[in-house]
Amino acid sequence: MTDAHRRKLPIGIQTFSDIREGNYYYVDKTPHIERLVNQNKYYFLSRPRRFGKSLLLDTLRCLFEGRQALFEGLYLHDRWDWQQRYPVIRISFADGVMQGREGLDERIREQLRVQRERLGITHHHKTDIPGEFSALIRAAHQQSGQRVVILIDEYDKPILDNILAPEHARELREGLKNLYSVIKDADPHLHFVLLTGVSKFSKVSLFSGLNNLNDITLDAPFSTICGYTDEDIDTVFTAELPGLDREAIRQWYNGYRWGGREVTSVYNPFDVLLLFQKREFGPYWFESATPTFLVDILKQRGVFTPSLDHWETEYELLSQFDVDQISTEGLLFQTGYLTIQQVEEPLRGYRQYTLGFPNREVETSLNHALLPSLGVENAPRERRTLFRHLSQHDLAGLETHLKALYAGLPHDWYRNNPIAKYEGHYASVFYSHFAALGLDVTVEDASHHGKVDMSVDFGGHIYLFEFKVVEQLPEGKALEQIKHKGYADKHRASGKPIHLIGVEFSSVERQIVAFEVETLE
Repeated sequence: MTDAHRRKLPIGIQTFSDIREGNYYYVDKTPHIERLVNQNKYYFLSRPRRFGKSLLLDTLRCLFEGRQALFEGLYLHDRWDWQQRYPVIRISFADGVMQGREGLDERIREQLRVQRERLGITHHHKTDIPGEFSALIRAAHQQSGQRVVILIDEYDKPILDNILAPEHARELREGLKNLYSVIKDADPHLHFVLLTGVSKFSKVSLFSGLNNLNDITLDAPFSTICGYTDEDIDTVFTAELPGLDREAIRQWYNGYRWGGREVTSVYNPFDVLLLFQKREFGPYWFESATPTFLVDILKQRGVFTPSLDHWETEYELLSQFDVDQISTEGLLFQTGYLTIQQVEEPLRGYRQYTLGFPNREVETSLNHALLPSLGVENAPRERRTLFRHLSQHDLAGLETHLKALYAGLPHDWYRNNPIAKYEGHYASVFYSHFAALGLDVTVEDASHHGKVDMSVDFGGHIYLFEFKVVEQLPEGKALEQIKHKGYADKHRASGKPIHLIGVEFSSVERQIVAFEVETLE
């Protein structure tokens, strides 16, 4: 396809009219929107940052306002009653950082003022925030003769921005609760309500009785309401694909699932659009969206990093998020660093979830970000050294490098980091060091007891690692276990050289004391 068929890339554009009128690519989400507006009245949707939530809300705004021309050629155009128009109140907390209740209240009052002005509501009796919000809803209904649509974007951001300062976070939570509490009693005046954000705070803590919100975060029919599918990439963005490795695009950026394997996985739009613009692979979403509190919390909790790609949990922990109680898996899932790989239902109504990295970008970038918290200094230099030895298949050099890596872990780190309290820190450093390089790493047996079997497929060679922790002297059992368990058997058909590597760590010396290698040609 020639350049004449190419459109502009909507990088960072969240305004539906700009995209439709400006010759930008647009992935038609109106089939999902039709289902959404015809099934229920109150909705909640959680998705990570930069996944298109703001564009979704703006599309809904344009739809309810009856801006028919913008939907020409889209699925919903001939399926919508364009004579019906509704007043829309749209509130967003996406911009800026608020650190106190006073700043939050000021922001809310300003947004309510803007909405009154936009809707042409001139009468305003100043009262408290719930009173002003209630008055706005009633006035919009009365003036238009139609019930009101409420769209709230990034409803939780003021809290998340202060999550490591619980007192501030609680203060901001109460301020937002003050606003959202209005929605329940405004039911006679409301036609449609959608709140979106990154996290799912409990209804008790934030919504004050608004228990009729339909949470569609994990509903299969809405699993692709945000993000791009493989079909979208291959059809809408056909003109952008020449010159790029299609399978690499999939490995790097696809893989987000809000449901089990039966749901279609999606790409992060921000990643894909920047790839098409820059024409090279990079951790675009991770670099733009990673909150510092995430790495800080993972460091505080001493997360065993090999378990990140096979984390078993239940729905209660997956959805648990509040100022005083954030489950690690809930944090990683809701912020987009882990996604659902599998859903099992051993008993009716009781679901078990297996989480894992969605793609190569997140696995590489998160492990890279975590290395300093594992005690690894100058990670870029260490990555270059690791890459050089693996590229040359220099196993003696690899042994020297890894011993130097562990010798360089500061002694203060052992005293101050929770992960050092159990043997898993040896495996965490080892796994994260390889994963941060962007290699094809598979963790085959992860536990919190320091035992991890790891395979690396790189440069036409396969490396199989078995780890053992010994008290002080090498025992030679790590390599023996690889052979005894037959780990190499499933790789023999590849025809690649297979290196069996037994690594033993001394819990006394805090060092690698055995690095035994056997190569199968």
